[in-house]
Amino acid sequence: MMSIDMGGPFNKAAYVFGTAMLAEGTDAGKIIMASVMVGGMVPPLVIALSTTIFKNKWSEADRKAGLVNYIMGLSFISEGAIPYAAADPGRVIPSCIVGSAIAGAISAAFGCASPAPHGGFWVIAIIKNPAMYAVALLVGSVIGCLILSFLKKPYEG
Repeated sequence: MMSIDMGGPFNKAAYVFGTAMLAEGTDAGKIIMASVMVGGMVPPLVIALSTTIFKNKWSEADRKAGLVNYIMGLSFISEGAIPYAAADPGRVIPSCIVGSAIAGAISAAFGCASPAPHGGFWVIAIIKNPAMYAVALLVGSVIGCLILSFLKKPYEG
């Protein structure tokens, strides 16, 4: 849900659910919050990686604007992917959804847990099982990037 609309109502519903579960004070709530957060970090990182690695798929302006998505993604600000999703929703949104789902599943499967409702990668020091959390973020982002870059046609501008 974090990648369906990148900051819109579906994203916010998932975030509110995560924070509500976190407020319960249970280990399960912290695992849910970690999954929500990693899922929200993936979309801008998918864009950042694709615009950096697969340069022939993007205009120069898209590549330059893509760089800010590294910081936005690591900061759990999914809105950086919105301009790319608006320009090519049929490729960007499904790619980000798959990457986010994989990241969230890996995070939960390895019991990664976040006591913080926000902060993205910058709160890694307080995440339970931080190494696997980083792996979840990396794997989800790379898979989303590969799917997007495979689906996207070369830029002809």
